[in-house]
Amino acid sequence: MLISELLKVVDYTEIINRSGIDPRTADIKAICCDSRKVSENSMFVCISGSMNDGHDYAWGAYGRMCRVFVIEHPITLPDDAFVIVAKDTRVALAQLSSAFYDHPSKDLTVIGVTGTKGKTTSSLMIYNVLNARGIPTGYIGSNGIYFTDNIYPTINTTPESLELHYYMREMLNEGVRILVMEVSSQALKMARVHGIKFDICVYTNLSPDHIGEHEHPDFDDYKECKHSLFTDYGADYIVYNADDEYAEEMIAGNNCKKASISLFKAASFKAEDIKYFRSSGCVGVNFNCIEGETVIPVSVPFPGDFSVYNALTAVAVCDGLGILASDVASSLKDIRVKGRFETYELPNGATTVIDYAHNGVSLKAALVALRAYEPKRLICLFGSVGGRTKIRRAELGLVASRDADFCILTSDNPDRESPAVIISEIATYFTNGTCPYVAIPDRRKAIEYALENSEAGDIILLAGKGHESYQMINGVREEFSEVDIIKEFCEKYQPSIM
Repeated sequence: MLISELLKVVDYTEIINRSGIDPRTADIKAICCDSRKVSENSMFVCISGSMNDGHDYAWGAYGRMCRVFVIEHPITLPDDAFVIVAKDTRVALAQLSSAFYDHPSKDLTVIGVTGTKGKTTSSLMIYNVLNARGIPTGYIGSNGIYFTDNIYPTINTTPESLELHYYMREMLNEGVRILVMEVSSQALKMARVHGIKFDICVYTNLSPDHIGEHEHPDFDDYKECKHSLFTDYGADYIVYNADDEYAEEMIAGNNCKKASISLFKAASFKAEDIKYFRSSGCVGVNFNCIEGETVIPVSVPFPGDFSVYNALTAVAVCDGLGILASDVASSLKDIRVKGRFETYELPNGATTVIDYAHNGVSLKAALVALRAYEPKRLICLFGSVGGRTKIRRAELGLVASRDADFCILTSDNPDRESPAVIISEIATYFTNGTCPYVAIPDRRKAIEYALENSEAGDIILLAGKGHESYQMINGVREEFSEVDIIKEFCEKYQPSIM
């Protein structure tokens, strides 16, 4: 794509061109924000992250024959470089990416789901229902990027704008017409979704999270970033959880069509007669969805009231797309979501549940939901990430010590921080009168301990990792699969006593 065409979409303040490059004839073959991926005829956009500044890597890109740069603060480059000075390189990257891939979001119906909890399960419920109804649909979120037969991993819940636009174009090329996307607060704050038209926006709930040195400075900033999805991205239809205390504040400022969901008050879609069930390899919930005068029975293989909210969200979103609630219900009963209450029955009659619960609110919800199934013992295995969000350690420790019968403190993604230090911080919240615990820093050994010492009727919650297939240790992503550990145990099962 010609530089002159790309310049039409970028908010820039200055062009520095002593190179002799003619923007009317110079063709850009690739846009990059990773200096390791550039080559001749690339454009390198220097973006500032929470840990690194892309401007520091401009010389590396230059050494790989890149000669076109987008910057937002002064750097020194040789005279043969063509330099575009942008107001905000993150916004510029989104603008350039959209143009380079021919504005793919304009040809997709884009559904954006945001909130503290429930984004992944709600999104994948919608994704699965739509595909089951024969509507080619893609998904982008914590669990990866899915479309047709393609599955790609994601590092962030919402990828960088360059990656988003690339995959949206790939989806269109393969016939996808609807995209369900998890939209994180960081994505909104860091302009990853800048310029994308969201046709349907979904609000699940809000509680303090992602507040720390490298994330949001406070709850108000976190909340405002979430709120911007409903005011700044062109939503034509909003689905929201009317039971959440921040719901009205969150959806204010947009007069589009709205649909509410609720368990406790009048709403567009309300749940009644909620009943929990437990069967081999499944902890689930049945309820009636009330839409006006219509009653639709719904069954989902996930536990707790929050699973009812997720299912109602799927019903409301699909209703906005013209799909009957009864048709949605028929698809929901068979849905499974990797790492979200992913349930396995052990040979000894215990049940293991893998879930992404990684903060106090989500862990509390998970434990309360599983307690309702009257386990012999509710065992909770968890840790906390290293190097950030240290407030979570207090939340996790307090919740688990009060709501579980036995805890196993272990590693999550310790990264460059000592697992023993993280565990010791969590352990300070296990005071007299709370549940007993053991500390086993090696997560594999901790899981093996939990499985080997389980008994019939126990429910073991493996919290924090969910869908993740790795552990971050000393800056390296090491392969790690909780599912594989469970399967290995089942193959060599021998009962023992805790």
